[in-house]
Amino acid sequence: MSEPLLSELKSELLAISDLNSAAMVLEWDQSTYMPAAGADARGRQIALLGELAHARRTSPRMAELLRGLSSVADRDDLDGALVRRAHKQWERATCVPASLVSEIKSHSARSYVAWTKAKPSGDFAAVRPYLEKTVELSRRYADCFAGVDHVLDPLIDANDPGMTTATIRALFDSLRAQLVPIVQAIAERPAPDRDFLERAYPEAAQLAFGAEVARELGYDFERGRQDLTVHPFMIRFASDDIRITTRVDPNDLSDALFGTIHEAGHAMYEQGIARELEGTPLGEGVSAGVHESQSRLWENLVGRSRAFWARFLPIAKERFPEQLGDVDLDTFYRGINRVERSLVRTEADEVTYNLHVMLRFDLEAQLLEGTLKVADLPEAWDARMASDLGVRPPSPTQGCMQDVHWYCTTIGGTFQGYALGNVIAAQVFEAAREAMPDLDARLEKGDFGSLRGWLTENLYQHGARWEPGELVERATGKPIAIDAFVRHLHGKYGALYGISF
Repeated sequence: MSEPLLSELKSELLAISDLNSAAMVLEWDQSTYMPAAGADARGRQIALLGELAHARRTSPRMAELLRGLSSVADRDDLDGALVRRAHKQWERATCVPASLVSEIKSHSARSYVAWTKAKPSGDFAAVRPYLEKTVELSRRYADCFAGVDHVLDPLIDANDPGMTTATIRALFDSLRAQLVPIVQAIAERPAPDRDFLERAYPEAAQLAFGAEVARELGYDFERGRQDLTVHPFMIRFASDDIRITTRVDPNDLSDALFGTIHEAGHAMYEQGIARELEGTPLGEGVSAGVHESQSRLWENLVGRSRAFWARFLPIAKERFPEQLGDVDLDTFYRGINRVERSLVRTEADEVTYNLHVMLRFDLEAQLLEGTLKVADLPEAWDARMASDLGVRPPSPTQGCMQDVHWYCTTIGGTFQGYALGNVIAAQVFEAAREAMPDLDARLEKGDFGSLRGWLTENLYQHGARWEPGELVERATGKPIAIDAFVRHLHGKYGALYGISF
């Protein structure tokens, strides 16, 4: 009896997936090739597709299908997981009016273009009215959900199911208590040289080398491509069309290179999801935190490891002989892992990175609570940077305008995923190392397939079959906790800086 209903449900979900993917194609084009003057029309187009997808997800027939499949939702198989996740998405969607969905998408498209124009000069006045509207829309979105303890909770749940403002703050309090003394201890030691990374590196050569690295790690360019953008991202249109973007600083090799590895990590996660989940709510990364764990795992735990550069530094020297010819492995390894109090989150080291995330999480909470006005955001940002990281941005370009997130969608519920990603990445990598004690030797030989295969078996292939906490516990045997991340920082940076934590 349930098979015809399941078949119809999957057909409806595929149509919704295709509508959302079509909107993402337009969003990708907006971030890569679209002329700036196209913002208004593009916002209208994306909004229309959002309305159509929302209408199908909240239709009376969708409700009938889910009611008719309520018994299937109790099953511990893929179909049971599919019905449960589809039901949760339906519940969330029915709370939000279609008109609000359309308004958010249309506004976001215009806000993004305004941000791309204003960011280079740090013209916060130009984006302020857009950000004020974004805060208003975000509050209206959050207000659609009854019975929540904090205005951020519905926004967090949309990206990291199972997490709330309270649980995130508790985790951040524990993490901050561990990070502050590590940063203080390292700050007292001499900083390694990284000048060799800031020599002139031609753009074309950087892009070619980054693609070479991503391909060897396992990103399948037959199912993807890389383009340039202002703020790098990965985007999935279908299992065979998963794209990455990067940006290039001609005077810093690390920006494009580690950005490419980061986005390739996201993409390899998506490329590893079982094909049978295509077009369903299970055929995607399960949460922002788990997704970010894979970009951070490949970028930092692999890409900034000594074993990785024992393999790739000789290749890098062939590609950039003038810039790297005089750099040995020890110097390179120490340079790419230098800890410093920096201005820009995406360029921050592993130790200070989460302090950037916590700053953003706290400020967006204040914006939504109404305790911080958008007009006062630049000064609040700068003061928090000074107190937490000991640096003050010279311009909003390096301050509250550096990240795209608040200027391209709702505000709130996104940044916590970056810190969760670091925590989960270390926990997952530790489990992989336990399964493969010779992992470093494999990486040094250029065997990245063993790690990717383990990740595919234990994380990637399952998509969103299980909630994030259950998926991580199944893969690692432990609930999500900061312990492995702290052990990683103590071990790696204790050795690098000669500190006993």
